[in-house]
Amino acid sequence: MTLDLHDDVVSLTRALCDIPSVSGDEATIADAVEASLRKLGHLEVLRDGDAVVARTSLGRDKRIVLAGHLDTVPIKDNLPTWFSGEGDAQLLHGRGTCDMKAGLATQLKIAATLPEPRHDLTFVFYDNEEVASVKNGLGRLVRNHPEWLSGDFAILGEPSNSGIEGGCQGTMRVRITLAGKAAHTARAWRGVNAIHAAADVLAILNRYEPRRPVVDGLEYHEGLNAVNIQGGVAGNVVPDSCIIDINHRFAPDRSVDEAYAYLQEVFAGYELEIRDKAPGARPGLDQAAAAEFLAVVGREPVAKFGWTDVARFAELGIPAVNYAPGDPLLAHTDEEFVPVAEIRECERVLSSWLR
Repeated sequence: MTLDLHDDVVSLTRALCDIPSVSGDEATIADAVEASLRKLGHLEVLRDGDAVVARTSLGRDKRIVLAGHLDTVPIKDNLPTWFSGEGDAQLLHGRGTCDMKAGLATQLKIAATLPEPRHDLTFVFYDNEEVASVKNGLGRLVRNHPEWLSGDFAILGEPSNSGIEGGCQGTMRVRITLAGKAAHTARAWRGVNAIHAAADVLAILNRYEPRRPVVDGLEYHEGLNAVNIQGGVAGNVVPDSCIIDINHRFAPDRSVDEAYAYLQEVFAGYELEIRDKAPGARPGLDQAAAAEFLAVVGREPVAKFGWTDVARFAELGIPAVNYAPGDPLLAHTDEEFVPVAEIRECERVLSSWLR
């Protein structure tokens, strides 16, 4: 199976969406993308598992990386795709339209139609983004073939309403385990209620005032929230243990270690167990290539609230932004759609910048 990468970008979006590609089942779409790219002739095409990389070698001064994931969350009676509306208000509906086959289509169209771009280009299409981080295809490429990903600036095709969302927040999840002493509730004074002890931790969270630092000109908004509480063994037993899981979203001016040190200050006197962590990514909008891109987009960039794979590029020393059609709030919803006008606008912007 191959795709017509010279087709209209909306038709290409639809063709990509209509290939079922739930995480772990990307072989068919990866095969189609690889075969289509190999037909072009001006690209070196590489593959690792179900991740496909294609790149120019024109000797340009700068190299731009355009990347996106091939997989989607599970289908919920929302394929094949369909249209609603007309003209400038037309919408393309279905799984993957927003997250993120429209972004993939714009990048694949650039790969086909710009054999001699102003910057050298690397295209990265990878698997298993929507599942556990350990399976992430981009992470695998970072481990196995970091040289394939080298570049000066990266654009990740996550939906961003056709505007630039710079960098991303880091994330950390910690656990506080509170100890008590079990007793029969009829003689509760003989025990220590661990759930009651959670009140002090929750009070700290209620007093929390989020930092709103400006990083590379963009204002981030941090967060600190209890996301799970577990405790109690029976309706007549004073609980001797209570577990509180806390999620911290931190701006990319802090490293993972700095974020953890901050949490240790906030929860002084409590032992924190790190359950999950991932660094953020600075947007790098002071880079020359980023400034060029900003000028072509013509809209004020905003900070990315949340974590995306731009952080993997940041770990390689490559500043990155999120840019693609679609509203990120529609990602993973059963009502997922993307405005047709946004798909065409993103193709126009990328082509104008790189031509």
